[in-house]
Amino acid sequence: MHGYAKDKEALTKRLHRIEGQVRGIERMIEEDRYCIDVLTQVAAVKTALEGVAAKLLEDHVTHCVAEALASGDPDVAGEKSEELLAAVQRFSRTR
Repeated sequence: MHGYAKDKEALTKRLHRIEGQVRGIERMIEEDRYCIDVLTQVAAVKTALEGVAAKLLEDHVTHCVAEALASGDPDVAGEKSEELLAAVQRFSRTR
């Protein structure tokens, strides 16, 4: 089981708000709004998505990786640890 169940509603609400923010940016561009205002909104969306990504990364560690380590199966633990490392690398490149 993944760790989303407890926070699924909060995550989906946050993603819906982010979706609305992106639509707002689209409207701002269509209306030729001042570029700094658009960039400010882009930065806000990026920060919001980083928050979602951090929560998902935390869930992966507390559920998938911890369970794999507790299982005692070195192959599963190695696989989940590699997934974690790859996710951290992707996440750190976006900053």
